[in-house]
Parts: sequence; structure tokens; C-alpha cells
Amino acid sequence: MDAIDVLRTKRDGGRLTPEQIRWIIAAYTDGSVPDEQMSALLMAVFFRGMSGDELAVWTQAMIDSGERKDLSSLGRPTADKHSTGGVGDKITLPLAPLVAACGVAVPQLSGRGLGHTGGTLDKLEAIPGWRADVHEEAYLRQLREVGAVICAAGNDLAPADKKLYALRDVTGTVESIPLIASSIMSKKIAEGADALVLDVKTGSGAFMKDVEASRELARTMVGLGEAAGVRTVALVTAMDRPLGRSAGNAVEVAESVEVLAGGGPADVVELTLALAREMLAGAGRSDVDPADALADGRAMDVWRRMITAQGGDPDAALPRPRETHVVTAPASGTLTRLDAFALGVAAWRLGAGRARKEDAVSAAAGVVWTAGVGERVTAGQPLIELHTDDPDRIPRAIEALEGSIGVDTEDELLPLVVDRIGA
Repeated sequence: MDAIDVLRTKRDGGRLTPEQIRWIIAAYTDGSVPDEQMSALLMAVFFRGMSGDELAVWTQAMIDSGERKDLSSLGRPTADKHSTGGVGDKITLPLAPLVAACGVAVPQLSGRGLGHTGGTLDKLEAIPGWRADVHEEAYLRQLREVGAVICAAGNDLAPADKKLYALRDVTGTVESIPLIASSIMSKKIAEGADALVLDVKTGSGAFMKDVEASRELARTMVGLGEAAGVRTVALVTAMDRPLGRSAGNAVEVAESVEVLAGGGPADVVELTLALAREMLAGAGRSDVDPADALADGRAMDVWRRMITAQGGDPDAALPRPRETHVVTAPASGTLTRLDAFALGVAAWRLGAGRARKEDAVSAAAGVVWTAGVGERVTAGQPLIELHTDDPDRIPRAIEALEGSIGVDTEDELLPLVVDRIGA
């Protein structure tokens, strides 16, 4: 085949054949098709889109570029979860051990943060000794013995996606629903779980700001999962305000432990339980109530074993910042706005996130707020605390928060769970 013919077909609004799609994904992955030609095809897809059939083949070709994990030897059902990313979105941390405590293994391959959204691995690395890299034998052993693992994905899962993701980043083709959906789903399907639950965020702090666009992405990903034989459900959830009471690394670990101990912010508990119920139902265990496993300490037990298995000390003190700064409430009344994007940018500027993949992050950096939307505040009370190891970062973090706080304004909030998409 010829790459020019493939990209011309899509450029002119035609449908690519399954043979064309499989060929060009394989040829790009092995280096036979250069970046400039694949860039042209990505731009054509960006403007012309893909049919459902095209996208299913494209995603499968990305999966076939590497290995698909076989988890059948575990002897128990498996379920996975993916979030499109948000501010204060620490849900994976309590969710994985909670679902495992209910008898369903959770093979959670996670990533690092980029920009204003945090990364699960960055958060967990705030725990002294904890390791993100787990080799295959230890990965399967931990799933058998503990029931949950949260770790970095190896290079054997959907290597085509790794190349395409880097190319999309530098060619202005990131914001394409077919390309986003195939990127996420190729990796998630390759993980080999029986069931998959997607948490598609919507609002200012999310990648997708618009509810309808979030629904479209959710529908597209659910369709890809079902086409690949994975029971898939998506919840569209609110990210117009941040989740919980913290955004950063160590501060989010601490909040996750509170949830596992039976406390924690109400919204984090609600969403954790909602996603857990979907994961259990997808894995055929809808007879189990995850709230019981939070209340009786089973989820905490799995957390401690999961952290220990990856070299971490669940009893160790978490890093503390060298510098803090308090932002006070601007007026008295009901807190009606706490903008998720602004708080995410503030945490990023304090050192909790990175601008480039190779940047380091600070375990102690982050933002903590003392009141959530809907609660009463008094003018001058401490409302937001900034954490950093570098005091020079504080002025720009304060700048990011300008206009982010609303008291007694007419803001309309999304419900925490906006929609459910799937069977």
C-alpha cells in the first residue's frame, strides 16, 4: 500500500478500508511511514472524522501493535477504571482497593500528570518507598495475592498509541474525539480486564468543557469497548468545581486515606462508591455493596497491602511543604464558585504538576481548601492554603486564583454525576 493514497482518501472525505487502517498503523509503528505523512493523516481525521467502523478497526490496530494482557489465570473477575482527568481527582486511590476488597481484581495501569490535571502515579510516589514500575511476574502475583495494583504501563501495551500521542501533541490534533477515544481505549482494552468503567469529566477543570462533547466522547468510548468484547459503561461527572478538599500529590494521598478510613469529603465518597458499584456490576458482582467494605475496614486493609507490595510504607509520614500561604474568603455568605481550572493551575504552578513530560514534580506541593461549594464562609476566614517548597512560586499561584472564588453569586452547578452511558 501507499501512505499517500491512504491520507488522500481521508483528506477527500472517503472511508478508509480495514486493510488501509491496519497497514498504516503497523507501518507507522515500525517506522516505515514517516511522521510527516502520519501528521497529514491525523489532520485529515481531525477535520473529516471517522465512521464507527473505521474507528473500531483503527483502535484494534493500535491494540494489535503490542500485547493484550491475559488475566484469565487470576481465577476471579477483573474490572478497570479510567478517568479523563480533573482537579482533585484522587478517586483511583481509594477505588482500586475498595473494589478489590469486594472480590474483583483491579489491574490499574495509570499515568502521570501534565498541565493542570494531576497524575495518579505522581500522587502515589509521595508515599516513601512506593514504586510505580512493576514487572510482569510481580504484577500478576500482586493481583492474585492482593487483588489490586496501580502502576505504570509498560512499553508493550499499544506502542502505536505512544507514537501517535506524541505526534498529536505537536501537530495540533489532540482535540479530536475519534483520536482521543482510540488513544484511551486502545490502552485500556489491551490491559485485559473483563469490565471497564469510564469517568468522563466535564466542566472548567476537565479536558472537555462542554457536557454534550463529554457525552459524545463517552458514547464513542463505550462503543469501542463493547466492540472489543469488554463490558463498558461511562459516567459523565462534574468538574466545574474540584473534587474533595485538596489538589496536589501528598495532600491527595492523605485525603484518600481518610476516605478509606470511613471519612473524607462527601463528594469523593459518593463518586468512589458510584464507580465501585459500576465496576462490580460489570464484573458480575452487583450483589456486593462496596459501602460495607469501606465501613468495616476491608478496603483499608487492601490499601495497606497494595502500598506495601510496591515498596511503600503505609505508615510513613507524607512530605510536608517548606512554605505555605493562606488565601482568605473575600466575603461572607454561601460559597457558590470554586473554579476547578483555577485551582488546578495554582497547584501546577506551586510544583504539583509539570509542563513537559520530563519535568519533575514536588510531592509536597498542592492546594487545600477548607470549605466546599454550597457551604457558608465568613469574610477573612482562611479558605485556601497553598503548599510549596519554593516560595517564589506563590505569587503566580495567587494570580491563577483571581476570580475563581464566588460568594452568593448566581452560578449553576452540575450534578456530581451528570449522565450514565452504557448498557
